[in-house]
Amino acid sequence: MSLKTKITVAFLTVVLVPLFLMAVSFLSIGRYQLREFSEEHGISQDIEGVINQSVIVFPPSDDAGIMSPVTRRVADILPRLKTAAVQMVGSIMLILLFTGIAIVSWIHNSILTPIRQLTEATQQIKEGNLDFEVEVPGSGDELMTLCENFNDMRARLKESSEEKLESESINRELISNITHDLKTPVTSIKGYAEGILDGVADTPEKLDRYVHTIYNKATDLDRLINELTFYSGIDANRIPYNFAKISVSDYFQDCVDDISMDLEAGNIHLTYVNEVPENTFVIADPVQMKKVINNIVGNSIKYMDKEKGEVGIRLKDAELSVIVEISDNGKGIAAKDLPYIFDRFFRTDSSRNSSKGGSGIGLSIVKKIVEDQGGRIWAVSQLGEGTTMMMEFRKYIE
Repeated sequence: MSLKTKITVAFLTVVLVPLFLMAVSFLSIGRYQLREFSEEHGISQDIEGVINQSVIVFPPSDDAGIMSPVTRRVADILPRLKTAAVQMVGSIMLILLFTGIAIVSWIHNSILTPIRQLTEATQQIKEGNLDFEVEVPGSGDELMTLCENFNDMRARLKESSEEKLESESINRELISNITHDLKTPVTSIKGYAEGILDGVADTPEKLDRYVHTIYNKATDLDRLINELTFYSGIDANRIPYNFAKISVSDYFQDCVDDISMDLEAGNIHLTYVNEVPENTFVIADPVQMKKVINNIVGNSIKYMDKEKGEVGIRLKDAELSVIVEISDNGKGIAAKDLPYIFDRFFRTDSSRNSSKGGSGIGLSIVKKIVEDQGGRIWAVSQLGEGTTMMMEFRKYIE
């Protein structure tokens, strides 16, 4: 029942119920008095006809103007009618009182109580408390809709507040991680630069080694800065994608040629197997996909703990998709850590305690790029034996 209907019903109840009761009371008293009067004086006219016609034929008065007994009797009954009328008015007043109490109670329970709950709820929100819920009335009116909308608003505010707290926590963790990761290369650069200035690098070979170390540490700093820049683009949904139709075989052959030199420099053997037909295409951003390949292979190099490292890239053909596997024989990932490696700022215990620990956002960037290309990524790993990253992309079909 809508609020407008409730108000209309309340108004009609207050107005019509007393009028109806008054009419019924008048009719009942009139019938009773007329019936009693007819029985006492032997009026021949039928009582129902008297009531329906509102006419009673009394014996006429005498010529001298003296009232007949019947007329005197009518005069005698008037005080009783007056008393009955007073009683009727009193009854109507009592009926009005109880009707008013009932209407007020109904309006209070169905209108004022929800309004009071909403007032208390707004006060709780003002005080910062969002862990509550307004009781929704079951009457199906505007107040029920208002309470439901209020609960939705409170839930959204709570979700927004929790997201804000989580974002603040993530930012604090980011600062902590980046501070930790920047400290190591900066310290190395400073130390080797001081060594050069102080003349510690007194031979060409030592000087060359110092310079190369400074260059490598500066490269690490540049990589961290690039990751942070890209991370800010992810949060703002401003990653610059330029999708194109690319040949899977040609593209990954170029990637293998680019990374082979870095792997050879790190004494890591590269294996490349292509099981995809030549005319297989996907829709992707070549630049962003290159970041994915470089990030995954870079992790394999960074966490390689074997004298003879191995990295393998295999392209598998599925009916409607292409599966890319990038595997290594590095230190691997513990089973308890594997479900979280794509989370932002997550770093396994081994990498956290390592001097090569990253910022923890590399694989989250990889996952974001792959999913934005319409693909999916997952990993399998065995601690101490190695890790395999697998990506699946839909084929382009004319």
